[in-house]
Amino acid sequence: MFSGQVIGAKWIKSIPFGVMAITLGAMNSCPTAGRPLRRDAELNRRRIIDAAQELFAAKGLEPNLNDVARHAGVGVGTVYRRFPGKEQLIEEIYADGLGMLTGLAESALRLEDSWLGFEFYVRQMCEKTATDRAMREIVFSKAYGGERVREARDRLVPLLQQLVARAQADGHLRDGVSSTDLPIFALLAGTVSEFAGEVDSQLWRRYVEMLLDGMRARPDQDGLPVAALADTTLDRVMQMWEPAGPG
Repeated sequence: MFSGQVIGAKWIKSIPFGVMAITLGAMNSCPTAGRPLRRDAELNRRRIIDAAQELFAAKGLEPNLNDVARHAGVGVGTVYRRFPGKEQLIEEIYADGLGMLTGLAESALRLEDSWLGFEFYVRQMCEKTATDRAMREIVFSKAYGGERVREARDRLVPLLQQLVARAQADGHLRDGVSSTDLPIFALLAGTVSEFAGEVDSQLWRRYVEMLLDGMRARPDQDGLPVAALADTTLDRVMQMWEPAGPG
């Protein structure tokens, strides 16, 4: 037994010091390696989501996962380990964004004055879509986004119909305005933001107020020259519109 211990000691002495230090270091790190890696993984995941949100808000859905990795300051492999494709990353970000719009519509419906509720929602919706290009692309196109995004969009539609119907029933909103007009207003605000945002990031607000003023009911108003899109037609338009997206 003693001789075996001596042989073992001689064998250990024969190992180069550098190799032994590396081996022992790896052994010592094993028991606690799991916790720091999990924290690092969550930090990287949060960094990727934040970077993607910032990039998509500015450039729409066109940037790919390589662009997101560069913007986040992480390796491309780190992004792909957490999000196998861009669809999954879009779903993570914009299902929550659509949920936020649904919450705003619910808040608007709780306001006693139906016109104030309608104004509140239109302003909030336009602010979100004017300042986040990808939001308006994902909200108003059905080309991208998985089940969570579709479910969130479907929850929003009946609330918008209620906002419009309530304001019209109370005599505040002009006849002919439809819930299918609201996506168009949001896209108009976004177009102004894209056109002049580098010079005046708040210019879109001017045109939203003009739109709201034009939607108020007045006794001497003529009818609108063209009917709003029907729900089925809007759905078809959303299916056909394909902004630059996952790639």
